[in-house]
Amino acid sequence: MDWAALFVSLQLAGWTAIILLPVSIFMGRLLAYRRFAGKGLIEALVMLPLVLPPTVLGFYLLVSLGRNSFVGALWQDLFGQQLVFTFEGLVLASVIFNLPFAIQPAQRGFEAIAPEVREAAACCGLSPLRSLWRVELPLAWPGVMTAMVLTFAHTLGEFGIVLMVGGSISGETRTIAIAIYDRVQAFDTHGAAVMSAALVAISLFTIALTYWLSARVGRRLS
Repeated sequence: MDWAALFVSLQLAGWTAIILLPVSIFMGRLLAYRRFAGKGLIEALVMLPLVLPPTVLGFYLLVSLGRNSFVGALWQDLFGQQLVFTFEGLVLASVIFNLPFAIQPAQRGFEAIAPEVREAAACCGLSPLRSLWRVELPLAWPGVMTAMVLTFAHTLGEFGIVLMVGGSISGETRTIAIAIYDRVQAFDTHGAAVMSAALVAISLFTIALTYWLSARVGRRLS
């Protein structure tokens, strides 16, 4: 078992989910409730990472975050190091790649809330922020939770984007998926099998925990 690679994967998945949590709530609510020009284009852009091959998106991210790009040059000036082939660059790439997994389930969760519920909250004098916190989020919780679980689990198993943007630097950008690939390339099927089983177990536990939490919240709200 490559424990360093597993730790990097868990860190990457955790930071990606944490960063995308407020993004999923804001964007999910916006797309669920608002009607505005260009909404279809924004939804298409959000979903684009689902249909693009990881190597294609990884190439564009590599170019966009490289030293010769505006973002890469700014990062170099601010922190004195390049953004690609670092853990920070890997987190940024993972956030972009996981936008559809974070936003779409949250959007569906907010869309499931009846308009009458929000209207009743407004009639009771709740501000939009208090209505979101006290009324909408508890009802949209299963969708938001699903978004975070999908983001976490998908990040754990991602290979193409990680390899293109982060490379395979041990202890920094070498994830469990890349470690499994390296073991297979070295004909170490036993090591690959152990790490694959660990990845399956973590993903299964995460999904089962989500179903359990969603069921508890559902019973509490009913």
